[in-house]
Amino acid sequence: MRAMLSVTVEHPRLVKAATLAAAQDIPLSFLQGILLDLRRAGLLHSHRGVDGGYALARPAEEITVGDVVRAVGGALATVRGLPTTHATYHGAAFGLHDVWVAVEEAIEGVVDHKTLAELSTIKESA
Repeated sequence: MRAMLSVTVEHPRLVKAATLAAAQDIPLSFLQGILLDLRRAGLLHSHRGVDGGYALARPAEEITVGDVVRAVGGALATVRGLPTTHATYHGAAFGLHDVWVAVEEAIEGVVDHKTLAELSTIKESA
């Protein structure tokens, strides 16, 4: 998420992976895997060469926090490693299924309606 926001504020300039890693204090090798996931999901474009780097593949107004989270981590919420809709309970715990589904829906309600453009305009207070 931090790397995507860094790319967003630099858009349309290309940003090198090493620059992103240093700016956000993320190990470069770890970040490169994340950037690959984001590229495969169609959220970033990469350009090779000395003047290469990463840029948003779509306008920041069209990329949500949910898009980024799903690209990197898959499901927004899981229960015992399964999607919430696959979690089953028996006996006294039977009602937990509905709780986990509601939790996921609540998360989606936030992350699927907050865009990179919105987040990139929020500034730190002094």
